[in-house]
Amino acid sequence: MQDRLFTVKKVAFYTLGCKLNFSETSTLARLMEEHGYERVEFNQQPDIFIINTCSVTDNADKKCRKIVREAQKINPDGYVAILGCYAQLKPKEISEIPGVDAVLGAAEKFRLHEIMPTFVKVPSGQPAQVFNSPIEEAIDYHAAYSLNDRTRTFLKVQDGCDYPCAYCTIPLARGKSRSDTVANVVRAAHEIAGRAVKEIVLTGVNIGDFGIVNNERQETFLELIRALDEVDGIERFRISSIEPNLLTNEIIAFVAQSKRFVPHFHVPLQSGSNRVLGLMRRRYKRELYAERVQKIKELMPHACIGVDVIVGHPGETDTEFKETYRFLNELPISYLHVFTYSERPNTLAVDIKPVVPGHVRAERSKMLHILSDKKRRAFYDSQVGRDATVLFEEDIADGLMQGFTENYVRVVAKYDPLLINETRLVHLTAVNAEGLMDVSEPEELVEIH
Repeated sequence: MQDRLFTVKKVAFYTLGCKLNFSETSTLARLMEEHGYERVEFNQQPDIFIINTCSVTDNADKKCRKIVREAQKINPDGYVAILGCYAQLKPKEISEIPGVDAVLGAAEKFRLHEIMPTFVKVPSGQPAQVFNSPIEEAIDYHAAYSLNDRTRTFLKVQDGCDYPCAYCTIPLARGKSRSDTVANVVRAAHEIAGRAVKEIVLTGVNIGDFGIVNNERQETFLELIRALDEVDGIERFRISSIEPNLLTNEIIAFVAQSKRFVPHFHVPLQSGSNRVLGLMRRRYKRELYAERVQKIKELMPHACIGVDVIVGHPGETDTEFKETYRFLNELPISYLHVFTYSERPNTLAVDIKPVVPGHVRAERSKMLHILSDKKRRAFYDSQVGRDATVLFEEDIADGLMQGFTENYVRVVAKYDPLLINETRLVHLTAVNAEGLMDVSEPEELVEIH
């Protein structure tokens, strides 16, 4: 109540990075509103700018700096606070960015409203205030989910990671693996259902590792999805990225027969070369990955399978890249997320030799992007002629609206306000020139709910 004695200040949020960041930003925004702040859009002259950062690549760091510059243009007197992974990894570097007033680490970001109740701007020329504990102190689990930002909701179920992959800074930025409880996640899902949300995406850093509470494994991811499958009011649950060694046959079999979990998997591969996987310190070999894909397609022939892959990791030879290309080309996958390796301080990969030249990394990335386009088109073509359910979104342009089928095919239809956030049975007719799936006319769509 004390905050409300002050003039109401306007606060805006900007999120860089993953679905997990979106869930946390949305939760932080609701906390700020509960403490008397008015949430506004970034371009509406806010008094406070909160920037939630990613630091997976150097490009993410550059994006953070650009957003700070834009905030200064919108309101030169606006207070700018930076939090998220970049803020945990490089607090001093961020504190010296002109215009930044505060930097909050992983253990501090959910105490934003407590740490800076007045949000007084730092005088020009002085470094920002830094609130950044060692990552070992980021031991608490903070529940989060997004609302009102998109048709679907991102529900955080897990945080942190115990996998020391050679290229990755996430354990340094988010700390050890820790989770919510099944009961708490189910309770959150019921809350979300009460807000007329139709689809929930489960998210975290390493969601297959769900179940570690107070440093002890108490539950499993399979137990979680079994419980969520019984939540009335949510039509779809979608599993975000899950490690292949944690995507068990039992999980795949459950999704295949579940009421609400959709046939869409995103499974990081990173490399199709076992030697490079070893350099990366991944916890599986390509043979296990192929087995997981085969099991998914065996039980769910129309399932969509997305793949993360890194090109140009130190030590990756041209022969090993071609091995990765051939492996991906032969797998019945649906699309790729291609990441060009970038050096990250304090990771094991920076000491691996030889280093792949930048122009070689770029060429390999280009080849895999082309392959991804071919894979996506082939997957879409395989869906033509099928009936599917589509959740239509408030994504409207030129009289058209879009949505996704349960197996993640993006469709387009004539705009109808009654279709927004509604699930409809459609007939997939053809892939258009924009690479989207055309469906039957809205007046012909059959209502499901």
